[in-house]
Amino acid sequence: MTSNLAAVSYGVNLSPESLDNVRKTLAESGVAVSSESHGGDDRFAVVTASLTAGTETAADLAVVRRKIAEAAQAGVDTAIVPEGLRQASRKLLIMDVDSTLIQQEVIELLAEHAGKREEVTAVTEAAMRGELDFAQSLHARVAVLAGLPAAVVDSVRHEVRLSLGAAELVAAFKAAGHVVAVVSGGFNQILGPIAQELDLDYWIANELEIVDGALTGKVLGAVIDRAAKEKYLRAWAAAEGINLEHTIAVGDGANDLDMLNAAGIGVAFNAKPAVRAAADAVINIPYLDAVRHIANV
Repeated sequence: MTSNLAAVSYGVNLSPESLDNVRKTLAESGVAVSSESHGGDDRFAVVTASLTAGTETAADLAVVRRKIAEAAQAGVDTAIVPEGLRQASRKLLIMDVDSTLIQQEVIELLAEHAGKREEVTAVTEAAMRGELDFAQSLHARVAVLAGLPAAVVDSVRHEVRLSLGAAELVAAFKAAGHVVAVVSGGFNQILGPIAQELDLDYWIANELEIVDGALTGKVLGAVIDRAAKEKYLRAWAAAEGINLEHTIAVGDGANDLDMLNAAGIGVAFNAKPAVRAAADAVINIPYLDAVRHIANV
């Protein structure tokens, strides 16, 4: 039986004991390790194991992933990745923006200028946990921004910081000839300059309405919600001739769930509990470029 999966373990402290625990769990799941390689850098370590497994169906793969997740030790995460994705000549990486590609939630930064950050943060967190409809919550949060001068958007743009490893992740995918896209429930006015700076292939977000130099408290057009995120994943993969099995989606909130589920592998990045539970893989370290190791880029 040939190797058809890889187990990619990563963490700030990958101890021999934690790796032994991964191997034991794999063996108990009927998965044999044929070889291992070591990587990473001074920030986090990575061990990639080639696996031989009788996982012929998605259900079989889900069982192995669940057992690995249940047995995970603190500080160590392991992604079980099909070799078909890892060896694909062209892949599409699609990411959420707020709290994924960037460290902040832009709506909260804007709300701070309106003196409403605490109120907006509570709504944002409930929406990201899946307790509120995203579109309704977005309209409610944007409404508190009415009357803010448009210059505030420029100020907030300068406050935004990329997640650690984000620029390196995008550059590596681009250099290898892959496609990088982002889809955001945030705002074009913030995302546009970031997309240009990173040379993203595709990007889309919501558009804040600005009239006479001030925010109206409304967004223009259809809201980019969880259904839209999946729609754009499928559309952009099709436009590039990339099989969905060769796509990687990364996000942190409930509005990313449809996109994560539709992708070849869905990765929860420092995510809410419901998202971690539903994703194919989790990253609980602050370095977004751990995705490189999962995807073999």
